Amino acid sequence: MNKAGEIRVIALGLIRDGDRIFVSQGYDPVKQERFYRALGGGVEFGETSHDALQREFQEEIQAELTNIKYLGCIENLFTFNSRQGHEVIQLYQCDFADSKFYQLESLVFSESPNHKHRALWIGISRFKSREFKLVPEVFFDYL
Repeated sequence: MNKAGEIRVIALGLIRDGDRIFVSQGYDPVKQERFYRALGGGVEFGETSHDALQREFQEEIQAELTNIKYLGCIENLFTFNSRQGHEVIQLYQCDFADSKFYQLESLVFSESPNHKHRALWIGISRFKSREFKLVPEVFFDYL
């Protein structure tokens, strides 16, 4: 999360395999709530969101992407860990170039040495039934 009062531009990749999507698991300790969202990360100055998406997948899970298609821009206002957040999300639909990622149940990756995350495949119906929380909710419009 950025400093208070800053807007963060991120690129996220929506990867679908039949009736499931590949998401990263997060946890808000204040709300004591687990949530899930598409993988990706921050766009750096001088970098396109398309390039940022590819870089983030390479850095985080050593994955190459293919069939990258721009879906749209989402403005996301939220609260995480009692802090107000504001993101501008450049959302892409894409596929893994290596089929091994479709065989995985889950994987653990690090954004930094002390910050580990779990990414996994979850059935879309489990989000629609509210068994799991997908963020931001407008993602449903792209499923």
